[in-house]
Amino acid sequence: MVGLGPKRKPSRKGSLADVPKNLLDEIENLENQFIVSGDKLKEITNHFVKELEKGLSKGGGNIPMNPTWVMGYPDGNETGTFLALDMGGTNLRVCEIILPEEQGEFDIIQSKYRLPEELKTGHADELWEYIADCLQQFVEYHHEEEDLQNVPLGFTFSYPCTQDYIDHGVLQRWTKGFDIDGVEGKDVIPPFEDALKKRGLSIKVAALINDTTGTLIASHYTDPAMQIGCIFGTGCNAAYMETADCVPKIEHYGLPPDMPIAINCEYGSFDNEHVVLPLTKYDHIIDEESPRPGQQAFEKMIAGLYLGEIFRLVVVDLHENKNLIFENQDISKLKKPYTLDASFLSFIEEDPFENLRDTHDMFQSRLNITATKPELELCRRLSELIGVRAARLSACGVAAICKKKKIESCHVGADGSVFNKYPHFKARGAQALREILDWQKGKRDPVTLSSAEDGSGVGAALIAALTIKRVENGNLVGIRDKDAFLQMVEK
Repeated sequence: MVGLGPKRKPSRKGSLADVPKNLLDEIENLENQFIVSGDKLKEITNHFVKELEKGLSKGGGNIPMNPTWVMGYPDGNETGTFLALDMGGTNLRVCEIILPEEQGEFDIIQSKYRLPEELKTGHADELWEYIADCLQQFVEYHHEEEDLQNVPLGFTFSYPCTQDYIDHGVLQRWTKGFDIDGVEGKDVIPPFEDALKKRGLSIKVAALINDTTGTLIASHYTDPAMQIGCIFGTGCNAAYMETADCVPKIEHYGLPPDMPIAINCEYGSFDNEHVVLPLTKYDHIIDEESPRPGQQAFEKMIAGLYLGEIFRLVVVDLHENKNLIFENQDISKLKKPYTLDASFLSFIEEDPFENLRDTHDMFQSRLNITATKPELELCRRLSELIGVRAARLSACGVAAICKKKKIESCHVGADGSVFNKYPHFKARGAQALREILDWQKGKRDPVTLSSAEDGSGVGAALIAALTIKRVENGNLVGIRDKDAFLQMVEK
């Protein structure tokens, strides 16, 4: 038997040798549209820094830069039992988190509930009733014989909110494909707590937080080098710790200049004015046909919700308007908007075979399209271009915070489906950071992205604990329902 040596891992370097000239020309055209140079990344980042500053000013700007009233990091000595509610773009998660005496440790029990699609465009009452039902199911299952009183809840509500207090929040606008009537411009806490009271649940929202703020706090709890929390998933966002003297729009509170306060950037809305982002015609179509045209410009170029749709729009254009691919084939399944998500692109990029057999079979089974090898090569290159652009642009937000805060070295806690599951996203983002911040070659990256702790569960519980602790210490800034907090403290 001939010795073949150690088995090699499958690899797919790809070859365009058998791709006809008309498709090669189109690939080059797509590269010209989607590739973002290092110089362009620096231009975007410099504009980003200005937009962050503008968001903190009294007049505000495109990026909301919402003060969260999370005032400082945990020290590891937080203890107690807390409930956490996580309302993301797809699922609702209910958690019970126990913070024991041991520093930096936690125990968690959790259940997940699917958010029905019809709820996302329904009415406000239906939303709060559904969430309260899920919470009631969880409590009754885990505490059947117990009489729970004044249980503090950290509510992760991952949508842009204006917060004058940590236990209240006015929804600025829906994102992630939600468009529920009767919520925008209103405080989300009273109707939710009313739904809880109807069910006899003695639960008090101690903190309304964003998943990104939770990611920052939870990650710092286990790694004090974490100074930025990021989400790259259905949407995109970042949070970091600012000092009160750098937030002009809250100066009327008279806070000590050096008091820390976490800022939830909500920077998916960066460059809504289309000043600097390298938009393609496909990006313009996504914006125009979205529920919120003119909003979330940055998010629509890098978030998981939109990556598959960008791919779909390009492929349909190449078939219908340029007659370049899928000749004489029925592409009706591709005509439905948002029929593809980021996982479709991930699958193509991860196809290990030179002949792209897995991709061929997926086109056949999912879309009823029989693609030729050159067509598959084009689709693979397109997937790479969209994925690389998303990762490189995402680095601009991180770099902008580092430049604004003069952070030379830190860890960045990142979470979300795109960061965790999209192939090469982390490495591509790291390369973009090197180009933007001009790091020396051959040395360890001073700013590194790593997987975050559970921000929307553990982070929410930690923030509830931090808030109760500062109330105990007499710091009632940013607390609306002081009596309820005092009851939780006495408990």
